[in-house]
Amino acid sequence: MTDIAIAVRDLKVRRGKKLVFDGINLDIPRGQITGMLGPSGCGKTTLMRSIVGVQKLAGGTVRVLGEDAGSRRLRRRVAYDTQASSVYSDLTVQQNLSYFARLMGASKDDVDRVIRRVGLEDQTRQTVSSLSGGQSNRVSLGIALLGDPEVIVLDEPTVGLDPILRIELWELFREIAAGGTTLLVSSHVMDEALRCDRLLLMREGEIIADTTPTDLLATTGAADPEAAFLALLDGAAEQASSKPEAEHPKPHGRHVARGDAS
Repeated sequence: MTDIAIAVRDLKVRRGKKLVFDGINLDIPRGQITGMLGPSGCGKTTLMRSIVGVQKLAGGTVRVLGEDAGSRRLRRRVAYDTQASSVYSDLTVQQNLSYFARLMGASKDDVDRVIRRVGLEDQTRQTVSSLSGGQSNRVSLGIALLGDPEVIVLDEPTVGLDPILRIELWELFREIAAGGTTLLVSSHVMDEALRCDRLLLMREGEIIADTTPTDLLATTGAADPEAAFLALLDGAAEQASSKPEAEHPKPHGRHVARGDAS
């Protein structure tokens, strides 16, 4: 299991009376980019929160780098970049990174390393409010890189960016993964699937495929990831409709995350 960074077993998460996950199992390999793709509300954020240890579980286990998710020993080994901005817009790039470095006990040299890594050397003295959307996202990513974590969890890091900026960020993700870091990146933009090493395709609280970009297109015969995803949905619907009537859940008994889990 040394090649597995994250192991999820029989994961159950409940939000009020709704069961978001009912027994998810998956392994995420080390040193790769694993993409978690699916429409808004499918449970991507809830799964990420479970992996970083900030989500209350109703059952099952989540192990990260051989430790229980959220354990104290993982605090400097795992980084989480949420959808919400993690930077202060009235501070400069340098001030933001220096502040978070002090909180983490990281050195000034580490701040300089991260600024170079995310390509913001020319913007160190600019306030975040004066940066472009892509540059601002790079500041948030830089904060996640402080301390050189082994696992980085990124929740929709390219949302709202134009295609060129998205490409630039994905090139940076690839450079980071090439250094041996494990990245888990969520997105609802299906063409980003082709930039990942491995894919988890999600719908309504379920993982409907755990595959690679090549296998996804090959098994569905689709020309692009979006068409492949739709083909998988059709296949899942046909499989569900072919089950005996007794196996079908009653409409009032189906508990699936909608809206409150993204």
